[in-house]
Amino acid sequence: MYKSGYVAVIGRANAGKSTLVNVLVGEKVAIVSPKPQTTRDRIMGILTTSDYQIAFVDTPGLYKADNLLNSVMQKTVSDCNEDVDLVLFLVDIHDGLTDTDIEQIKKYTSLSIPSVVVLTKTDITNEKLLIAEMGKLSEINCDIVPVSSRKGKNLKELLKVIVNKLPEGDKLFTEDIISDRSEKFMIGEIMREKILLKFDKEIPHGVAVIVNEFKLRSDKKVYDISLDIICEKPNHKAILIGKGGKAIKEVSSFARAEMEKFLDKKVFLTTYVKVEEDWRNSVRLVKQCGYSEE
Repeated sequence: MYKSGYVAVIGRANAGKSTLVNVLVGEKVAIVSPKPQTTRDRIMGILTTSDYQIAFVDTPGLYKADNLLNSVMQKTVSDCNEDVDLVLFLVDIHDGLTDTDIEQIKKYTSLSIPSVVVLTKTDITNEKLLIAEMGKLSEINCDIVPVSSRKGKNLKELLKVIVNKLPEGDKLFTEDIISDRSEKFMIGEIMREKILLKFDKEIPHGVAVIVNEFKLRSDKKVYDISLDIICEKPNHKAILIGKGGKAIKEVSSFARAEMEKFLDKKVFLTTYVKVEEDWRNSVRLVKQCGYSEE
């Protein structure tokens, strides 16, 4: 009896959604950073075993939409939940449950779609706090699984709960596929991840990456990659480039190293920093940066 299905992974920004998907799939299919808005679009990670196949759908964090890009991201979350077999609602239990968390959990568990509440970051959560917070969910009729992605704690139990709720069915994807995203898409995401990790405060939120060239040379040994880093203000561009180009060289070096690891090829990387004021409210630029308005 083989099981398969689509599992939406939702929750507030920084709840650990992408980290959990990467760990469960066993490969990096989504970038991670401590900053909100790291995940901007739906990204699928596929786990295949001899008994089941799970297509985890990693989604942007839940928060108030205050520009076009954020509106597109929140629509992505909403649309994703309409066509899945199970919803995983993640909560960073280290921060404690908020009234909004409980309200959202009740919203999703009241739907006809099966759901599981996953309490993340238990490795850095006081046990007494964990027990107290779980008590707040006692009236909610769904499975609650505390986990630590970083420590691998209780992930086998989580998978058991997920598989138990999946429908019977054949594989959704061939066994060699671990993501529905292209290599070109991941290259842009790797660059954005390194920017998120290196720069502080408001700059990463106003940054997008457009991959203009992604070409394997005829010798099949080197990729030529050219990309634009889009920011919103001239002073942001100056910070991204740094004195004498030091900052952009450093972040590009980190990105190139991970790109080479990801592609298993050498990479010749060219980066340009461009200013597009208020691009997050531009339909044309939001689409050009890969975030669909549809």
